[in-house]
Amino acid sequence: MLLNRIIPTLLVDGPALVKTKQFKDWKYLGDVINAIRIFNEKQVDEIILLDITATPNCLEPRLSLIQDVAQEAFMPFCYGGGIQTVKQIGDILSRGAEKVAINSALHENNNLISEAASHFGSQSIVASIDVKMMTNGKWGVFSHKGIKERNISPLDLAKRVEDMGAGEILLSDISRDGMKCGYNLELIETISNHVGIPIIACCGASSPKDLKSAMDVGASAVAAGALFTLIGRLDAPLLSYPSVSEMEGLFS
Repeated sequence: MLLNRIIPTLLVDGPALVKTKQFKDWKYLGDVINAIRIFNEKQVDEIILLDITATPNCLEPRLSLIQDVAQEAFMPFCYGGGIQTVKQIGDILSRGAEKVAINSALHENNNLISEAASHFGSQSIVASIDVKMMTNGKWGVFSHKGIKERNISPLDLAKRVEDMGAGEILLSDISRDGMKCGYNLELIETISNHVGIPIIACCGASSPKDLKSAMDVGASAVAAGALFTLIGRLDAPLLSYPSVSEMEGLFS
């Protein structure tokens, strides 16, 4: 059994499964519950489910969707989108999610992670950090689908959320989202070398070799969207996942 976690990241807009490029240019892929059933058959390790319209539209977490996913999913899943309060986190976990991913609220409620970790345990709390290159050549942190710039570096934020009690960090490079150009290995290595909690690398995977490359520089897990949901030059919708034998051969 592989110790490395390989995690499909599913983006949703209500019940619809979508895929973005650089957090824009949405492509409709189908129904999220149907996708969950297919990934059940493929025996995936874990799922990350991100509602990309909740926070920008000031929507609450979609509890009915979370409950529907929990009833179908054979694997543990993490949910993110619209989370602002400890009560919402409790509601999400009580509906069947194992973890919550907190992004925009990291910057707007300094006590949310520490309070949530105290109530539910650090293992349930994932800090989601979205990063892209700024005009000055430095990496910056952004929220609200990559629109709102935050006055903090990725490394400083990673250290802060670790101190607050986050159990993991979901680290996404906005410029690589959906581009299948490989992970940002320099960023992954920098963050993983300076924090003690697991890093989930996200955005850019084009092949199983990219998954291994991210782990080789320090990622504890790898997440991918386009790699597992699109195929070919035209990015036709097709859900896939590497077999155990493929991954064992890669990591052996």
